[in-house]
Amino acid sequence: MSILVDENSKIVVQGMTGREGTFHTQQMLAYGTNVVGGVSPGKGGQAVEGVPVFNTVGEVVEKEGADVAIIFVPPPFAADAVMESISGGIKVIVCITEGIPTLDMVKVSSCLKGSDTVLIGPNCPGLISPGKTKVGIMPGNIHSPGNMGVISRSGTLTYEVVYQLTQVGIGQSTCIGIGGDPIIGSTFIDHLKRFNEDPDTEGVALIGEIGGTAEEEAAEFIKGSFNKPVVAFIAGQTAPPGKRMGHAGAIISGGQGKAEDKIKALERAGITVAPNLSHLGQTALDVMKNA
Repeated sequence: MSILVDENSKIVVQGMTGREGTFHTQQMLAYGTNVVGGVSPGKGGQAVEGVPVFNTVGEVVEKEGADVAIIFVPPPFAADAVMESISGGIKVIVCITEGIPTLDMVKVSSCLKGSDTVLIGPNCPGLISPGKTKVGIMPGNIHSPGNMGVISRSGTLTYEVVYQLTQVGIGQSTCIGIGGDPIIGSTFIDHLKRFNEDPDTEGVALIGEIGGTAEEEAAEFIKGSFNKPVVAFIAGQTAPPGKRMGHAGAIISGGQGKAEDKIKALERAGITVAPNLSHLGQTALDVMKNA
């Protein structure tokens, strides 16, 4: 079983006619994702790879039954694209766009309140249910169907972790890149709750990084409310305070966000933390065997 998306999901691509949108539409179609339409205002009536382009999200929902959106819209307009999908009735939104202004994301957060829409990102690689559907920019060939959930703040580290899991024979149920910005649509805890309820997810790999307190909060949740084995890795262990690492949210500031504090919090919660990234796959294999 997968969470959030599966082979029956109907995907709309916002920003489909842009260079990035077109390329990743091709990649998603090649994976077997059910892309039913694209949105590029003023370009309705065109087609990309045989997929019709519409002027608004509402049109794709009405005419094609779209229920999942992926957004490749440039930063100045991306927040409006997210809010258009929320108001259009889209249930799951994946926002790939990097560099959305923080104040714009405050508006998005307000718009999400009171809705039942789930936002993944922004500044994320998306999500994939291996063998079923890919709603993101991750390389599909490194994934394999299985029973390990993956939640990560980092895009490229997600790929490395998934590759290692596949290499040691651990398939994945759903892999989610939540994004590394200070304000994101959904957190580790949001998705841990979903994996906890998924009968086909037997364990979770959690990939965190310096900055903020998301990993510490996840550790507390796991300690009290999560009943499946978890293996973790924290990136940025050698990053000096005040230096941003990769993501807008990956910065040690005000004494918060240090890798060592996150690792200690995870270990106190009974979570096995891989000593370095290259050991993650084997660590996960050992944890799952012992479980």
